[in-house]
Parts: sequence; structure tokens; C-alpha cells
Amino acid sequence: MLAGVDRAAFAAALAVRLRRHGVPVGFTGVEDFTRALTIAPPGSLSELYWAARISLVRRQSEIELFDEVFAAVFHAAGPAFDPHARRRPLGPANGAADEAFAPLPTVSHGGDDPGGLPWMTLPTVVATAEGSDGPAVPERLPSDAEGLADVPFEQLGDQECELLGAWLAATVAAWPVRRSRRLAVSSRGRAIAVRATLARARRTGWEPLRLARQRPVDRPRRVVMLCDVSQSMQAQASAYLHLMRVLAVVADAEVFAFATTLTRLTPVLAHRSTAAAIELASERVTDRFGGTRIATNVRALLASHHGAKVRGAIVLIGSDGWDADPPAELAAAMARLRRRAHRVIWMNPRAAAPGFEPRVAGMAAALPYCDVLLPADTFGSLRTVLTELAHA
Repeated sequence: MLAGVDRAAFAAALAVRLRRHGVPVGFTGVEDFTRALTIAPPGSLSELYWAARISLVRRQSEIELFDEVFAAVFHAAGPAFDPHARRRPLGPANGAADEAFAPLPTVSHGGDDPGGLPWMTLPTVVATAEGSDGPAVPERLPSDAEGLADVPFEQLGDQECELLGAWLAATVAAWPVRRSRRLAVSSRGRAIAVRATLARARRTGWEPLRLARQRPVDRPRRVVMLCDVSQSMQAQASAYLHLMRVLAVVADAEVFAFATTLTRLTPVLAHRSTAAAIELASERVTDRFGGTRIATNVRALLASHHGAKVRGAIVLIGSDGWDADPPAELAAAMARLRRRAHRVIWMNPRAAAPGFEPRVAGMAAALPYCDVLLPADTFGSLRTVLTELAHA
């Protein structure tokens, strides 16, 4: 049909005509239409119509305007090409009701286009719902992990927790860094690297024609997590173990569990198998689901040889704040911890409740020494915790 015609000029002219009549055709559509004419040259008016409509039309509400312009240019009836795509479709010839052309029940957000979605992404009708006027539309469901992200911990099984644990590990895309004392040659550095400059000067008769720059090396910031596995945290203990394993494997963090005593779980949770790691960690913690002594365990961590790893690290504490130790002792221990750590983040599963206030004596005593208090009652909130760590 278009033998000897400049396809680019033809596509641009048709796009200009469509813009004048209210069809917003962009440069991408013109390019797609030109490539379509080159790859598959139309042999009939119908083929030209479909090549132009697929390339230049982006919304269902624009089809009627496109057909008018196409009919005016080529002196053909536009609606005869595709009557099924109209918002007000042609009825059957005999006048009987036809459910195949029933309009979809949509909510208008302004204008003729329902919802502003591209017309090619609208779902197809599969069945008619009982007791409803319009046809049923297939429901778009989230993935298994996304669907369970907002389910409380006590309603999840072991397999679901393992699935969401792997989902947490996949979300760790960035990690906080710190500036170390080591220097490396870099074009973005400000200081002059003397050794590298002299090494380059050997090639130019010891004349430093090009100065080498150096900058400090950024290293991942250490993370230390303390998890409460007492009786009041029984519903959240398994889920928090999955978060501890993610931190131990992905971020090389130090993780501890505590109830009445402190237990280091870093080598245990670094196991390759998630199920085996959780089982070994459960066996290692002998005082699980007992009482809680937060202040005693924080002092034990700072007094041990692992206390040096807290210096400059991000300390993550997962507990509801119930403590058998006096609040004054917890406040003193948290003050020491805050002076040594870079940031202290407290995860409280009760903080997600509406109208939550830290009225528990232990939580109220520790809150002034925490940088952030985050809710942690679902895996979705744990993902928020990882995001907070990345921005620390």
C-alpha cells in the first residue's frame, strides 16, 4: 500500500493529525509505528489500521477519536474494523440482549477514562457473578510472601515463617556503611596520595605530571541484635529468629537471644539450612519462654569480650519491654549501651496497636536511650526494620 512513501514522514503526519483531534501521540508511538511499517509492510487497509492503532493508541477512550481520524484520512468506516472495542458497542442485529457486550463495572476518577489505566491492561471478563448486575472480573492476588506479610506471627506456621524468612533475605539490597581509617586511591578523593603519585612519576622522569587522589574506604557497619525469647514474646520468637538469621548470614551481624541469661546464636544461625538453623537455635537457648531480665543481659553483653563489637555498631533490640529487673538498672544499662553504640533501635510488637503508649516500666525506662522505636508484629514490619537499618 505504501510503495515509494516515506514511512517516517507518513507516521509523523498521521501523528500530527491525531494530536489535533485530541489523541496524545508521543514520539515513542511514532517510532513504534515507523518500525511496524518497516518490519511488516501493510498489504491492506485493515493491516494498516491495526498497525497504527496498536502503535499510536494507549487508552481505550482514544479509540473512537482514532477511528474518526483514520476514516477521514482514508475515506473508510473506522468502526467496521473492531466494533468489540467500543465503550458503547454495537448491539446484535436481531435486537436481543447480548451479555458479551455488557460494560464493565468501573469507578470513574474523572474524565471518560475509568481509573486512568491503559486499555490494553484491563482484565478480561470470565464469568457473571451471582446476584450482581455486571460480570465478574478476575481478582489480581499478591504473591504468597506479599499476602502473608501483614499476617500476625501467631497465625503463621513453620513453613510460612520459613517462606517469609527467605523473602526477608531477598529484601536486603543495601546496607549501612561507615568510614574507616584505611585510604584507597580514587578519582573522587580530595587528599593527595603521595605514594601513588611518586609511583606514577617514575614513568615521567620523576616529574609528577598527574596527582593521584585518595579517599577513606567505606566498610559495612556492624549490627548487633538482642532478641527477647521470654514467655511474653513466645508468639514472636520464631519470626525474630528468622530475622536474626538474615542478619547473621547476609550482614555478618552478631545476634544474641536472652530471657534470664544471654546466649550467642551467631555461629548457630549461620547454618546453610534455615530449618536446621532455627532448630539448633531453639535447642541452644535453654531458658526459652521463661522470665525476662533485660538489664542483666545488657550488662552481661557489655562486660563480655563481645562487648567491643557493640562499639560503633547499630544495636537492634527486639522485646516488649517487660523486665523483672528494676527500671533504674535498665536505664543505667541502656545509657552505657547508648554511649558505646552508633544507634539503638528498639522493636516492640505491641507498638503496632492503636493508641500504644510505653506505659510498661521497663519500656519507659529504656525509651530515652533509643533512637527509634518501631513496631514489629508482622513480617511486613520486619521489612520496615531492615529498611531503617539501611538508612541508619
